[in-house]
Amino acid sequence: MKVSVVIPAYNEEKYIGTCLESLMQQEIKPDEIIVVNNNSTDKTVEIATKFPVRLVHEKEQGMIPARNRGFNEAKYEIIARTDSDSKTDPQWVKHIKQFFEQNPEYDAVSGASYYDTLPDYINAPIFNRYLGTLHIVLGYYPLVGPNLSMKKTMWNKIKDQVCLDDTMVHEDIDLSIHIDQVGGQIGYDPSIKVYTSTRRLVGNPTSFFLEYPQRVRKMLKNHGVHVRELRGVKKPSFNFPSLPKKLKRS
Repeated sequence: MKVSVVIPAYNEEKYIGTCLESLMQQEIKPDEIIVVNNNSTDKTVEIATKFPVRLVHEKEQGMIPARNRGFNEAKYEIIARTDSDSKTDPQWVKHIKQFFEQNPEYDAVSGASYYDTLPDYINAPIFNRYLGTLHIVLGYYPLVGPNLSMKKTMWNKIKDQVCLDDTMVHEDIDLSIHIDQVGGQIGYDPSIKVYTSTRRLVGNPTSFFLEYPQRVRKMLKNHGVHVRELRGVKKPSFNFPSLPKKLKRS
């Protein structure tokens, strides 16, 4: 089983080097790395070409067109996506391969997406609450943009159905909905970890806390997904890894 890693990139000169360096340090190396340059005007391309990656160019601006171009270019059975401002755990590719080898019935999987400036014992409850809430609303695991993987066969099933307007949907949740609509299964594996930049949270907290959930609700409604009232709804039956109250810092 081989893995293609796709990284959409637009003006990411401050971050993409760290992202690609983390992929160079994988315990099991990815079988290909595709950087999708989405009209960058800074040194993103110059930095990316210093690494053993396949660079493709997408002229249509936006995360969704860049992501789709990368997914279509991917050669191998598993497409793994991360963001250019994220750093992958050294066992990221290893655990992605293990998940699909051990769970062949699944079509996609999300891992834990943590903030790069926070310790895991703070990150985990934040992420678990986010993932758990969407699990209750959707009835299945959502994919998470900086840390998602899917079978190429599943992408080929839904690529002509996914939404194309970045302003109308959250692209990762949109992917999740379309996978579910064709009968696909999405899993969650907390051992598959990435650490992503807090720049969007710090730079625009209003968008993160107000616009984000409003767009989620509108998107679900437009897709015909019934948003259940969360009050009184039981928590989902899946188990997250337990964490000690305090973790020793190395």
